Amino acid sequence: MTTETILSNARIVLEDSVLTGSIQIRDGVITDISAGASAAGEDMQGDHLIPGLVELHTDHLESHYAPRPKVRWNADASVQAHDGQVASSGITTVFDALRIGTDTDGDINFDDMTVLAASIARLNATGRLRADHLIHLRCEVSSPNCASDFSRFEDLGLVRLVSLMDHAPGQRQFASLEAYSVYYQGKLKMSDEVFARFCTTRMAESEANSDTNRRMVARLCREHGIVLASHDDATLEHVREAEELGTGVAEFPTTLEAAEASHSAGMAVLMGAPNVIRGSSHSGNVSARELAAAGCLDILSSDYIPFSLVQAAFFLGDAVEGISLPDAVNMVARNPARAAGLDDRGILATGKRADIVRICAEAPVPVVRSVYRQGRRVA
Repeated sequence: MTTETILSNARIVLEDSVLTGSIQIRDGVITDISAGASAAGEDMQGDHLIPGLVELHTDHLESHYAPRPKVRWNADASVQAHDGQVASSGITTVFDALRIGTDTDGDINFDDMTVLAASIARLNATGRLRADHLIHLRCEVSSPNCASDFSRFEDLGLVRLVSLMDHAPGQRQFASLEAYSVYYQGKLKMSDEVFARFCTTRMAESEANSDTNRRMVARLCREHGIVLASHDDATLEHVREAEELGTGVAEFPTTLEAAEASHSAGMAVLMGAPNVIRGSSHSGNVSARELAAAGCLDILSSDYIPFSLVQAAFFLGDAVEGISLPDAVNMVARNPARAAGLDDRGILATGKRADIVRICAEAPVPVVRSVYRQGRRVA
């Protein structure tokens, strides 16, 4: 049975303009966008309609699954709670980040990741999730078990994005040992002596494993058609290496130099929406606003706060001269969709998926009034 919906009297944010008019949806697809007032359909009362947001990198799921040290919540309940918050923030496509390779936080391990991956796949297949969930594997290449962990995810169809990261001290995000100490020694409550041993071990692992694992994972991504992302690139050498490996997304470059070089090389530069809102990186690295002003910011990610994505979309134009509302919305919808190879969504246009978010933007913090995924209201 054909289903039709009309959303009328809205400010519709298109790729390069804002149109006051109506959107017609039939069987989950946008069939018409027209200008002018209308008495047909549901009256949006002048609210904005934007494409459903596409989130490529969020660590938010872990906070539901492991809310306290040594606590594990039911995986399905965790995924559904995460999904509810994501969808109500206007995100209709989300890449849930699962980490592989031993990381510094020993409370979350590979078995936990496989439990969450199985839950995501099961809930997706049974239609119990509001947003469309895919998987982003975060590979800690300095880890000795990165390769073996990755091989166990190879054939999982939901894996559509893989990032290569090295969180050892002296590397990339933590080129400064002082910054590394502030973040990890504080987080893991280590004494100075224990922290010194910890750093020595991590640096030795990076030296022994990073290059081999980086190339192995990149090769497998090419073979399986999975989009590859670099993480925390800081230097031109890092960018050249990423380009050589076939990288499509540059996640969180830590310097303006690396961001400009990545953008020039054709990589989509991704930064955190919380960085935009706060005006700076929590690690003391380059500001996302600075990259936007330099014309080398392509994608925003909510990272650890789902609502920050829609908040940044309606804030960035006020914070950075020359950024229009369509420009900012492209950073949270069209650009991440394209980078991930999802050509059926990310813009409001005829023939595209009716993933649509209704926003009241009259106050400093926007309000998500309703969310539609493929024409069906999910929040």
